[in-house]
Amino acid sequence: MRRLACTILLLALATAYGAAADETVAGLKARFESAHPEDRPDLGTRIARQQLRNADKFYGEGNVDQARAAVDDIVTYSEKARDAAIQTKKHLKNVEIDVRKMAEKLRDIKRTLAFDDQPPVEQAVRRLEDVRTTLLKEMFAKDKKENR
Repeated sequence: MRRLACTILLLALATAYGAAADETVAGLKARFESAHPEDRPDLGTRIARQQLRNADKFYGEGNVDQARAAVDDIVTYSEKARDAAIQTKKHLKNVEIDVRKMAEKLRDIKRTLAFDDQPPVEQAVRRLEDVRTTLLKEMFAKDKKENR
């Protein structure tokens, strides 16, 4: 009896985790807009990571317009995550790490693209680097203020 209860519990947890992992970008965007400010950095980076996977897939399939829209979302939601992290003073480091990894992946994607398709990706990488710079300044400015 106890073994059956444990098995049912594990199945329920696995199903719930699978549903959360498969949440759509549209669903995440809706949650982002209504989320508490302290939850927005994580949601913003989740949306950006999901759109990064989508952009990679779309570029691989030759759907350049859809890929560019996904790249725009990567930048937009990374910036929103940065703004929320700075506003709440939480998750600054996590957002910076996620944005750095996304910028690296976008650089890798850019190298596989035709010359005409590279400029929007390069611009996105530059904007992500600006996001990182802002986050790093915010993280280390805090240390300087405390030492004074």
